Amino acid sequence: MTLPTIAIIGAGMAGLACARSLADAGLHPVIFDKGRGIGGRLATRRAPGGLQFDHGAQYLTAKTPAFATALAEMQAAGAAALWADGSGCEHVVGLPGMSGIAKHLGQGLDVRQNAELLRLTRDRNGWLLRIGEADLQFERVILTLPAPQVLRLLGPEHAFAPALSAVEFAPCLTLMAAFAPARPAPFLTSRSDDGPLSWIACDSSKPGRDTQGAWVAQAGPDWSRENLERDMTDVADRLLPVLCRYLGVDVAQVTYRGAHRWRYALVTEPLGAPFLTDVTGTLFTGGDWSIGARAEAAWSSGKAIADEVLRRT
Repeated sequence: MTLPTIAIIGAGMAGLACARSLADAGLHPVIFDKGRGIGGRLATRRAPGGLQFDHGAQYLTAKTPAFATALAEMQAAGAAALWADGSGCEHVVGLPGMSGIAKHLGQGLDVRQNAELLRLTRDRNGWLLRIGEADLQFERVILTLPAPQVLRLLGPEHAFAPALSAVEFAPCLTLMAAFAPARPAPFLTSRSDDGPLSWIACDSSKPGRDTQGAWVAQAGPDWSRENLERDMTDVADRLLPVLCRYLGVDVAQVTYRGAHRWRYALVTEPLGAPFLTDVTGTLFTGGDWSIGARAEAAWSSGKAIADEVLRRT
C-alpha cells in the first residue's frame, strides 16, 4: 500500500500534535511554517545578555486524561516541569523555555521553516501548494492556522467559510522586561481586571531558567484591541510604567524592554467541533479555535485530525 503524502501547514501545538500522531503511526507528514521557529504561542524570546522570556503561552494544564498523560511524558523526557507559582494548581512549563515543549513534539519530524503557504489549489492529483517560489503536490492538506488566516487562504466562497467566519478571537499585547539589580519578587504571578495589564509573571521563577529579574506582562483584551496596531516599541513604553508600579521598582532599573503582538491570542467564540473536513476527506483544518482557548484544545484538535486521517488511510 502506498502511503498518502500529507502536508501540515503550521507548526504550532495543533500541527505538531497532528504530525506526531501521524508519524508515530508510520506516515510521513511534512510540516510547513512561515516562521523561523516552531511552536506558535509555545514561544520563548531570546534577548541580549542571556535573557529569555516566555512571551506567549505561560504554562499548560490538563483537563483530560489524554493530555495529562502527554504532559507527564514531556516531564519524564525532561522537556517540561511543574512550576510552583503559588496558585496551588499544577502548571507545567517547558524546559528551558516554553519552546522546549514544541521542540520535544517536533523531534524527528520533517519541519520546513520560513516556508509560507501562498496558494492552495485542488486538482486531479490532490492539492497543489505554492510554498514560497515552489509548487508542491500533496494528496492531503491539514491547515492548523488561525481561522481568519484559513479563511483568507481558501476564500469567502469555500464551503468552510461560514463556519470559519463565526470563529472569534481576542488579541494580546505582551510586555517583556528585565530589571537590575535583581531583587526578591513581590509575587510570582498576578491577575487583574483593573488597568491595562491582566497577567504578570516572574519568568525567572520558572524551573530551568538561568536569568534573574525577567518579567512577562500581558495586556487585557480591551487594551490590546485599542493598541494593536501601535509600534511595539511604543507598546512597551506604555506598559512598562504600569508594570513598574506593580513591582515597586523604578523605570530607571530596566535593562531590557520589548513587546510582542499576538493578533489571534485568545479564542472567544470557538468552532464547536474538533476540526472541519471537506467532502473528499483530503482537506482538514483545526486548532485551538476549534474547541476553546487552551493549548490543550489545540493538542486535542490536532490529535483528532490525525485520528480521522488514519481512519481514512
